[in-house]
Amino acid sequence: MHSQDIIAFGEALAAQERATPSPAGTEVLVEVAHCGVCHSDVHLHDGYFSLGGDKQLDVRGGRKLPFTLGHEIEGRVAALGPDASGVKEGAAYVVFPWIGCGQCGTCQRGDEHLCNQGRALGINVAGGYSSHVMVPHPRYLLDFGDVPAGLAATYMCSGLTAFSALKKLGAAGSGDPLLIVGLGGVGMMGLQFARALYPDAPLYAADLDPAKREAAAKMGATPLDPSSPATIKAFVKETGGAFGAIDFVGAESSFQFANGALRKGGMLVVVGLFGGAFAMPIPMLPMRAITIAGSYVGSLAEAKEMLSLVKKGGVKPIPVEERPLNAASRSLDDLRAGKVLGRVVLTP
Repeated sequence: MHSQDIIAFGEALAAQERATPSPAGTEVLVEVAHCGVCHSDVHLHDGYFSLGGDKQLDVRGGRKLPFTLGHEIEGRVAALGPDASGVKEGAAYVVFPWIGCGQCGTCQRGDEHLCNQGRALGINVAGGYSSHVMVPHPRYLLDFGDVPAGLAATYMCSGLTAFSALKKLGAAGSGDPLLIVGLGGVGMMGLQFARALYPDAPLYAADLDPAKREAAAKMGATPLDPSSPATIKAFVKETGGAFGAIDFVGAESSFQFANGALRKGGMLVVVGLFGGAFAMPIPMLPMRAITIAGSYVGSLAEAKEMLSLVKKGGVKPIPVEERPLNAASRSLDDLRAGKVLGRVVLTP
């Protein structure tokens, strides 16, 4: 098997070869056909997340080098362990990568993606920037129907992340505005799922990039320029404020914009991991009756629910650009520089 691995944090990925493993027990060996490049891969490649100012969250200790990134995986079953059943050798599936220990209370209640002893593919263990990946159990292989394979791969992170964040908002009232902040790959997914989950909600989308705002407008959203100080004031005057805002950037400026756009009783869900910090007077939380929540990818049950919606044609596709596996480093650099519209998908 061959892969593109981190050999030193922040440096170009390197081609690696190793013996192709044989699955044991319930394991399933998947031959990777597509693997999306996610912004969290950039942070793992850098070795840290920014916490604002000069503070950083060092994540270099969480994985041994060389390490294979990649958690948006689609491929065909190459081999089954002796105790693996329910999937067919040669059949294509997307892989739910957010795998927990399976034993703790978090996993037992169905929130494996939040497990403190996680075994997430491409995060804690080797992932899909590779010709092959080992999946611990067939239950993590999901049928994606007639969805294009490269696009289907992206639903296992960007799609699931957007879907789970939007589900946290709950029910919208008649005419309640919904605001999407940040129109990268996940934000674009968020637009599509927002339209599917909240078909009657006026949809607004904010991004610094005019091209991304134009793309959002073509998807039926009202574009907003967050760089203008007058934008929030005009938005609140026109709509009364958003009942829900999803921050797909997770920067200080995007958080402040989304928070400022909320109406009384609104909810802000923070998804993005760009970095930074925020402070606000504590009395404003009860006085405004707002909720600020974090959202990290999604559960296996949510992944199945999301795929069911996608397979029914309820979600329009985002732009997907396929590149060869040896373009992995360039793709991380492009994503780091904000040059990617939609999603880049590697094809090992």
